[in-house]
Amino acid sequence: MDFVALETIRELQKRNDGNQYFVIVAPGEDRCLKESPNLSIIELKSSTYPLWEQVALPRIVKRLGVDLLHCTSNTAPLRCPVPLVLTLHDIIYLEPRQHRSPSLYQEMGWHYRRLVVPRILKKCKKIITVSQFECDRIRQALNIPSEHITAIYNGYSTHFTQQTAIDLDIVQKYIPHNDFLFFLGNTDPKKNAARTLKAYSLYLQQSEVKRPLLIADLKEDYIDHLLNQEKIVGIKSYLYYPGYIANKDLATLYNAAFAFLYPSLRESFGIPMIEAMACGTPIIIGNTSAMPEVAGGGAMSVDPYKPEEISNAILKLETDSVLYQRQKEYGIARASLFSWKKTADECVEIYQSLHL
Repeated sequence: MDFVALETIRELQKRNDGNQYFVIVAPGEDRCLKESPNLSIIELKSSTYPLWEQVALPRIVKRLGVDLLHCTSNTAPLRCPVPLVLTLHDIIYLEPRQHRSPSLYQEMGWHYRRLVVPRILKKCKKIITVSQFECDRIRQALNIPSEHITAIYNGYSTHFTQQTAIDLDIVQKYIPHNDFLFFLGNTDPKKNAARTLKAYSLYLQQSEVKRPLLIADLKEDYIDHLLNQEKIVGIKSYLYYPGYIANKDLATLYNAAFAFLYPSLRESFGIPMIEAMACGTPIIIGNTSAMPEVAGGGAMSVDPYKPEEISNAILKLETDSVLYQRQKEYGIARASLFSWKKTADECVEIYQSLHL
């Protein structure tokens, strides 16, 4: 969510539209933005996030005399002195969950969102979400009038593009092979890591090439747990799991990968799909939630609950060079439809419609 807000703000800074923007943040060491003639950064202190959002934020908004407040990360003040725009990325925290959050901080955040979100939505002048799927889901689940909610697609950073020469030194920091399969997962059940590993084991049984699998954001002990759970410990020698991968290295890894696996169970948008496609890397996605909408009808989609479908899609790419090239070309064309500039432009249209 912070990434989406940050990239949108950077585009707003480039505009010369007469608007003045104030970015209100909690104090911290990270400095991701610089002030500009049309943008000021205000640090606002408070002892806890609920007090920051519910008490300190409305006070400073009133003192600044702004025309509207845009809260970018799902929650907002219950009482706001100016018209309120809210970006609601998803309502996953209002849906049944499989387990408690792994930390007390995350657990308290889950309860805070469940408490605040249903109460603020009807007070918003406009609700923004990131796909038509999520727009319909929110509208139906929370009985929001259709004119109060709209979908604005995310963009992707322009350094995600086809590279004429791949920096093998970057690749070999993470995996000693080129032309590998790439899976961006984490411990969230919706990322479908267990079934993806099961699918990869089925792929290894049938493939003559047996490409290795690079796994981002999963630690070895969790991978071992999944391998034991699925009774596929024999595939571990084909796996590479460096943990965190720096964003600046992702474009090179997408370019070096044979295919990108994103068979998620639930996504409100799915920025990594667009990043991979922009790099000319074929993707395999789940056919659920917003993924088919965002990736489009030409992308390879599978039932993410069926590992054999994921495996078969990898094998098709591996054995059909015409299909593989068609997927590369389709992905590049599809990704070109998205940009952070478009995201920012559509946000400004909403701001202006509320200010008139």
